[in-house]
Amino acid sequence: MRDNKYLPIVSAIIYSTIFGFSFMFSKIGLEVMTPIELISFRFLLAALVMTLLKALGIIKVNLKGKNIKMVLLTSICEPVLYFLFESMGINMTSSSEAGLMISLIPVFVAIFSMIFLHERLRPIQLGFIALSVGGVIFINMMKDSLSLSGNLLGIIFLFFAIIASAFYNIGSKKSSIDFTPVEITYVMMWIGAISFNTILIITNLIKGNMRNYFAPLAHSQAIIPLLYLGILSSIVAFFMVNYTISKIPVSQSAVFANLCTIVSIAAGVLILKEDFFFYDFIGAVVILVGVWGTVYFEEKEGILN
Repeated sequence: MRDNKYLPIVSAIIYSTIFGFSFMFSKIGLEVMTPIELISFRFLLAALVMTLLKALGIIKVNLKGKNIKMVLLTSICEPVLYFLFESMGINMTSSSEAGLMISLIPVFVAIFSMIFLHERLRPIQLGFIALSVGGVIFINMMKDSLSLSGNLLGIIFLFFAIIASAFYNIGSKKSSIDFTPVEITYVMMWIGAISFNTILIITNLIKGNMRNYFAPLAHSQAIIPLLYLGILSSIVAFFMVNYTISKIPVSQSAVFANLCTIVSIAAGVLILKEDFFFYDFIGAVVILVGVWGTVYFEEKEGILN
């Protein structure tokens, strides 16, 4: 399989790019939908599309006779718990705090991988992971002028989001022993769809607004963001995440998430005509060096297969 040793790296770059653009499409979609509506319809679309692909025989999903507990726990961690905690945390904190906290995910994944998966990281790799995280922190702190709101509850929610994401990485790795990346993604999409739409239904029942459940979909501005988030950012990207995790150490795969920051900046500058500052360039270079170092020294050890 030596010819395919770079496929997980290519996969990681692709899903990081997709996730990077998702911030822009989320911003567009949130102009006509609430956050819970956007998340609910996103995963509902993803689940229905994957079910259609399964029915047409384009993808194979066989869950019979397999111990699905680990996949269910993995799916609860992400997307369910991660998205819930992240949205609540972001709502209560400044952008610098949110960016700083979320950028710590690769660090916690590295720690958890050593504890639960017994993966070994060379000291130099830990240094490059820290360097990549530092680049994300630098950009987010500079963007918000080093502003910290000091909202402890928001920080706690973001910390829970980090833990949920770290456990998702561990769970996906363990699940890959018995399940294919497609099967893991299929379960994730349905768990996300059921969980978030249940929350949306309860919310609308409390408000007495059930008749307008699908009203946001009448806005033409909602269609393209939902198609992107539901198909590319959910089905394709999460499949590639699960594929990458199944092929290389999770401590290495997680660091690619920091590339999302670079892509989101590029999307904002090139498409939304947002400003580009010197610290964006510096942070981007630091992130790229950190990701490169993590991959290079892992490959040098001959661990990639």
